[in-house]
Amino acid sequence: MRMNKICHLFGIQYPIIQGGMAWCSGWRLASAVSNAGGLGLLGAGSMHPDTLREHLHKCRQATDKPFGVNVPLMYPEIESIMQILVEENVKIVFTSAGSPKTWTDFLHEHGMKVVHVVSSLRFAMKCEEVGVDAIVAEGFEAGGHNGREETTTMCLIPAIRKMCTVPLIAAGGIATGEGILAARALGADGVQIGTRFALTEESSAHFTFKDRCLRLNEGDTILTLKQLAPTRLVKNDFYHQIEEAEQRGASIDELRNILGRGRAKKGIFEGDIFDGELEIGQIASLIKRLQPVDEVMKELISDYNEALRRMQDTLPL
Repeated sequence: MRMNKICHLFGIQYPIIQGGMAWCSGWRLASAVSNAGGLGLLGAGSMHPDTLREHLHKCRQATDKPFGVNVPLMYPEIESIMQILVEENVKIVFTSAGSPKTWTDFLHEHGMKVVHVVSSLRFAMKCEEVGVDAIVAEGFEAGGHNGREETTTMCLIPAIRKMCTVPLIAAGGIATGEGILAARALGADGVQIGTRFALTEESSAHFTFKDRCLRLNEGDTILTLKQLAPTRLVKNDFYHQIEEAEQRGASIDELRNILGRGRAKKGIFEGDIFDGELEIGQIASLIKRLQPVDEVMKELISDYNEALRRMQDTLPL
């Protein structure tokens, strides 16, 4: 796996970014990915401002390699988070769940590289207009919050590559070396991997959540909550409450009431696999072992190179 524009942009060895997932992406996970040659991200979406500052300090103690922060722009204390990024001299910020126009100039003015996550060609083109340094294009297969268009990664990446010139990072349904090769073949310069890293030893998710996800089969996750914010969930008791409410035409207010507060924390961080919100990607059904990050990274790189050799041996030149 050779150095490319993503590697040069972030100063990393491999064009592999760990998704900044709420309740999974703390300093242990981010530093482990960075130490293994990828780009680790802290997930600010599940951190109070002071907690983010603590994780930044601990991550710097655990690695001397580049790492970044993922910031959902709908975060209720967004101004405080942005001020901490400035004060702590963060160099790489991935933004999501909002307009890239709002904060990109501010972050650039303070010397940060800015990457925005999109789920459609329309929003990718807006990202390029406002001058982001790279785009993450996340397909329908991804876990957690998802695009309303329900466009798959295999359709989304070539569409954006055709219309946009900025470095492109593929996300959604990628957890293997073969998946990385497929994304690169479609035009991506690198990949962002969430689910595979969420189910590692260093992930801050609860062991019970990880164990449940490692036993998922095809079809055990589904995109739901489409009236609020489309979210891919494991089918459990909480999901069936939502399903029943949606089928009888529940109002948005009733759905919000069922969702309540802290439902994702309850499921992912506290390990309530029955009543919690269990966010994970479709690709979880292929992952069956809890591994350390270093082992996962070595496997991704080895399998990518083997798949590339296999393609070169079987395809006419």
